[in-house]
Amino acid sequence: MINLILFSIIAGLVLALLAVPFRMSRKVKEEGKLTVEPVRTAPLLIGSAIAAAVVVFVVYYAGNIDRNWTSLWPAVAVAAVLGAVLSAGSERKLRTLLSLAALAFAAYVLTAPLFNADKKYKAVEMDEAVEIAAFDETKTPASVPPKFARNKMKKAFGQVPNTSYYELGKLQIQTVDGDFVYIAPVEFAGFFKWMNAGTVPGYFTMSATDSADNPKFVKTEMAYTPSSYFHKNVERHMRNAEPGLIYHGDVQLEVDDDGKPHYIRSYGNFISARNGFDVKGVVVTDPETGKTERFALGKIPDYIDGAVSPEAVSLANSYYGNYVHGFWNSKFGKKDVKLPSDEGVEANVSPVFDETGHMFYFTDFTSPKEEVDSMLGYALTDARTGEATYYTGNLEESYMDSAGALQIIEKKFIEKKWKGEMPVLYNFYGEASWLVPVLDSNGFLQNYFIVSAANPEISVFANSPNEALKLYKTALQRGGSTVDGSSDAEEAKAQVTVKRVYKERAGDFTIVSVMADDGRNFLASTESVPLAVYIEAGDRLDLTYLETGELFLPVKELKNLSIGE
Repeated sequence: MINLILFSIIAGLVLALLAVPFRMSRKVKEEGKLTVEPVRTAPLLIGSAIAAAVVVFVVYYAGNIDRNWTSLWPAVAVAAVLGAVLSAGSERKLRTLLSLAALAFAAYVLTAPLFNADKKYKAVEMDEAVEIAAFDETKTPASVPPKFARNKMKKAFGQVPNTSYYELGKLQIQTVDGDFVYIAPVEFAGFFKWMNAGTVPGYFTMSATDSADNPKFVKTEMAYTPSSYFHKNVERHMRNAEPGLIYHGDVQLEVDDDGKPHYIRSYGNFISARNGFDVKGVVVTDPETGKTERFALGKIPDYIDGAVSPEAVSLANSYYGNYVHGFWNSKFGKKDVKLPSDEGVEANVSPVFDETGHMFYFTDFTSPKEEVDSMLGYALTDARTGEATYYTGNLEESYMDSAGALQIIEKKFIEKKWKGEMPVLYNFYGEASWLVPVLDSNGFLQNYFIVSAANPEISVFANSPNEALKLYKTALQRGGSTVDGSSDAEEAKAQVTVKRVYKERAGDFTIVSVMADDGRNFLASTESVPLAVYIEAGDRLDLTYLETGELFLPVKELKNLSIGE
C-alpha cells in the first residue's frame, strides 16, 4: 500500500507539472480598459497534483494495474497536450515539444500490435515433431470432465461449515502425492459474507481419473483469496508485494503433497510497448499468512504443476498459429495460418498428464477456412516451463479436429441430447484417437467415447476409459489397423490350454477373453476370428498374438486344435 501511495503522489505531481503552465495571465477590465495581470499558478499546481494523485490511486487500486511508469501513457499524453494549449510564449514551444513526444509514445503503444507480430512468434516458437508417444494402456488417463466434477462438488457442499457464507470456486486439476485430482477452493458468496466470516474454511478435492470417487472437503483456513476484499484480495495482495510485475491469467490454487494450499499467478514481460506477453515465472502466496514469493520458471517448487497459466498458453498458441508470416498475413492472405481450437476446458486449452504425472496443456489447430473440421496439428505445452512442441501428425492422413469429434458424439446420441466435453488427442495403439467424456443435459457423466482421428468410422464407448480402450483395440483390429500398443509390439505364437473363458457382446460381435493354463490372458474378437465363439474351457489353442506387454494380449489368428479348426 505504501508503494501505491508513493507512486500516486509522484504520478500526480508529474501530471500536474505537465498540465499546469508555470506562467499564466488573465485579462481584466479596469476603468474601461483591458489590462493583463499574472495569475498565481502555485495553488492551481498544488490542487491539480492532489486531484491527480487521488485519481491515480483510485484507478490503480481498483484496476490492480502494474505500477510501471509506462502504464501512465494515456494520462501523460492528455496532460502534456493540455499544458501546451494553456501555456504561452516560449513556454508553449517547450510544452509543445513535450506533447509531441507524449503523442509519439502513445502512437507507438497503440500501433505496437501491427509491428511486433514477428517478435511474438519468435517468443513462442515451438519445436516440431510428428506424433506423441503411445499411451500406456495400463494407466488411466485423467479424463473425468471438470463440469461433472464441479456438479459432484456442489452436491457435497453441505460438508462446508456455515454453508450460506460460501460458494464453490474455480476448478484446477493437478497431481497431489502421485494422484490426479481436481482442486476447488471455497469462496466467499459476497461482501457482507466476507465481513462476517473473515476466512474461508478450506477446499474440495476429487479424483480426476475415477468418476465414482466422491468429493472430500479439506479443512484449512484461508484469509487471502480471490473473493476476499480490499487488502485481503489475493490478486491485490500479490500486486502490492510485487508492484512492477506484469501478470497474465487468473490466480489458481495449487496444493502440495501435505495438503497445504497455495495461490499462484504467472508473471512475465511485454513483447514490446506494453503489448504481448512472454511468461517468465510465478508468484506464490500463502493464503493463510499472506507470505508471497517469486520464482523464475526454472526454480519453481516441485508441487506446482501449472506454473504457466492456461491463459498464457492460449495466448502463445494464438501467436504461433496466426503470426507465422506476420500480422498482415494473419488478416488477409492467411498463408500457413492455423487457428487454435476453442474446445479446451481452461482458457481454450485442456490439461493432460504424461505417465510420470507431468502436466501439459493440449490444444489442436484447425484451418481458418470455414466449415473445415480437419486438424492441421496439435500442441503440447509444458505447464511448468512453458516449452511447447507442435505435432504435425501423419502427413499422409487427414486428422479430424476436436470440433469434428464433438459433432460425431452429438449425432451419435442425438435422441438423448448427450454432448462431449474436454476432447483430448491420444496415441492409442499407434492410432491418433480422440478420447471424449460424454455428459447428459444435466452435466452428469454417461460414458467415454473414443474415435479414430484418421478413420472416424472407428469408434467405441464404454463406462470407463479402460473399458473403452479394451473395446477400441478390438474395433481397430476389425477396421484393419495395426495395433501396436504402447511399445514396439512384436508378433508371437503360442500353444496353450484354456483354463477359463469369458464372452461378452460388443455391438455386432463377441469379445472372447481367455485365461490360459500358463497364467497368460488373451483377447479375441469374433469379427477377426469368427470361430473364437466356440472356445470352451479345456480346449487346446494355437495362437498368433501381439506381444504388447498388456494384461490381455490381442489375438490376430487362432486355431482350435481341440475341434480340428
